[in-house]
Parts: sequence; structure tokens; C-alpha cells
Amino acid sequence: MSYAFTLNGRGVDVDVPGLTPLLEVLRERLGLTGAKPGCGEGRCGACTVLLDDQPVGSCLLPVSTVEGRSVRTVESLAGADGPLSPVQDALLDAGGVQCGACIPGVAMTLTALVEQGRDLTEDIVRQSLTGNICRCTGYQKIVDAALRAAGTDGGRR
Repeated sequence: MSYAFTLNGRGVDVDVPGLTPLLEVLRERLGLTGAKPGCGEGRCGACTVLLDDQPVGSCLLPVSTVEGRSVRTVESLAGADGPLSPVQDALLDAGGVQCGACIPGVAMTLTALVEQGRDLTEDIVRQSLTGNICRCTGYQKIVDAALRAAGTDGGRR
């Protein structure tokens, strides 16, 4: 069956079985390899994408559920020749990028959080990141990056 949705701002149509995981469609059919296969159980967050501007794990999400909806991947954050997004810049500046396995998913979760436009605190950022496992940074640098990207000090003085 064919499923049409908006992917990174452009319309796509894929002909796959409806229960095919979105992650597989993105990586194998559409060549977008930013979202990473991690646990395959929806627990690690390496495969996080934005579905209608909300972070979701794409490894267990059937492609049929994105019909007519908007999907954004990490590839949407910066063009090949364009500047990095505020979240990507902040992750680099804060030293929040280590091995790269989790960072695409983290970047998407933080993008959704920052785009909400509310004042962020360290607690809010940490709660938002509960679905993203990072074994390299210890999270503080990622939290610092989120606060920097949001233009807040997170209640620190």
C-alpha cells in the first residue's frame, strides 16, 4: 500500500506494507540515515524524529500512522550548505556531542522542546530527555546546550 506524508517539508509517497517501521522507511527507502537504530524496542531514543512537531521513536512506529502527517528528521535541522540549527550549535558549543549514536535523537527532542518557546529549566530539560539514552556525556552538557539554545540560564545565577 502507498502512504503519503510530508517529510522535512516536502511531500513523499512510499509503497510499503503499513506495519513497516518508519525508521526502516526513512533509512532504507528514503536514504535518510540520521535517525539511528538503537535498541529496536522504543526505549533508547536514537531513532527519535518529530511527528507533527512532537518527538517520537520511529523504530516501532508503523508507517501507516504517519499518513497525511508531518515528519521531521535530523536532516531537516541544517542544509548541506546552510548553518547549523540553534540546537546543533549549542550541542557543539557545550561539548554535548560525543560518539554520535544518540545525538540525532537528542537533537530532535531538544528541537521540539526549544521550538515550544517556553522558559526552560534544568528539570524541564531533564524530564524531556527521559526517552533519550546517552552513555557518553552524562547529560549535563546536553542539558546546558538545551538551555543555551533556548536562551535561558535555567534558573542558574
